[in-house]
Amino acid sequence: MSSELDQPMVYQIRIKGHLGPQWTDWFGGMTITLEDNGDTLLTGQVVDQAALYGLLRKVRNLGMPLISAIRVKPG
Repeated sequence: MSSELDQPMVYQIRIKGHLGPQWTDWFGGMTITLEDNGDTLLTGQVVDQAALYGLLRKVRNLGMPLISAIRVKPG
């Protein structure tokens, strides 16, 4: 039986500061959007909780403050 939790989820991770497009591969192909207020928005599919924790660990390793991580409806 398949549930919603078995499906890849789309997350938006907001961090303080701007990242360049060269970080796309490091963040597993997440879309990087630089916002006018100085934040960076990472958006993309996350296959499971372990992958989400891995992304959050990468943000921590950059030393950039995490503002939010939210799950959004695909599409």
